[in-house]
Amino acid sequence: MTRKRINLALGFDFGMKYIGYAVGQTITQGSRPLGIIKAKQGKPDWHAVSKIIGQWQPQALIVGIPFGMVPDEGNDIEAFAKKFANQLGERYQLPVYTIDERLSSRAAWEQLTEEGRHPDKATVDATAAQIILQSWLNEYCA
Repeated sequence: MTRKRINLALGFDFGMKYIGYAVGQTITQGSRPLGIIKAKQGKPDWHAVSKIIGQWQPQALIVGIPFGMVPDEGNDIEAFAKKFANQLGERYQLPVYTIDERLSSRAAWEQLTEEGRHPDKATVDATAAQIILQSWLNEYCA
């Protein structure tokens, strides 16, 4: 089976309340943050996800997984993020790639602060999604 060429991908930074998302292109190897999707106890707003996927028409979805992170407040964020990745693949019939995203939110916060911006939760989550996606693009396009 021939692997379909990926030109456009969406990246996700999974969270229990908010899921940041970003878009990237393999041609330019660039990415940019787009926004956040609300979630309730780790359950995404699937209507919002469908709208974003319909708008951008990606060939792949990239989900950051915090491999090996200690559960926070009884939530195993790694398990929830893996479930989200699996659900994306099942719902949208697109290839889903996972990448280690430990500390991407911290990196996003630092990046925004260095740029002189005053980061809020939405900006941090969307920027974390961009960092996740850019990491994947750097590997995929290498």
